[in-house]
Amino acid sequence: MRSHSTVKLTMKHDFDHPIEEVWAMFSDPKAHVAKFEAMGHHNIEVITEEPSDDGLRMVIKRNTDLDVPAIAKKVLPSSPLVTTDDVWMDKGDGTYGGHFDVTMDGVPQKTKGSTLITSNDDGTTHYEIEMDVSIKVPLIGDRIAKASKGELEKQINAEFAAGDAWLSRA
Repeated sequence: MRSHSTVKLTMKHDFDHPIEEVWAMFSDPKAHVAKFEAMGHHNIEVITEEPSDDGLRMVIKRNTDLDVPAIAKKVLPSSPLVTTDDVWMDKGDGTYGGHFDVTMDGVPQKTKGSTLITSNDDGTTHYEIEMDVSIKVPLIGDRIAKASKGELEKQINAEFAAGDAWLSRA
């Protein structure tokens, strides 16, 4: 019997803005709060905000309403308290990126990932997110992992849309 299951997910998006504008967004604490607001998260609280000359670290807690798969309703809350520890850095080579950890109170899940933004030849910016989600639920962990992949994709697509909206206002 496996005690945990892992979902690996890579998602990509091109922002219709130059990398300097996209980097300005990701290094602005207000943009991160606005992103979660636009994604429908609530009770947003900034725990740590550490801007530096070459990046930003933010720890944010908030509640999010999830579309919990039927198989998981007994073990996963529908509105968990989510904490993200997000680090963005200037890599010094014209690219930017970082890493993040996500935990959800009452959810036997750990999420770790990385981010990267690079400039496209046409002046737009390519954004890539890679994540590993580990779900620790005996017997049904694999089924929860497969069912939760759609929710993860929905959340990341909402993040992409929030970024597009932020950049269109800038």
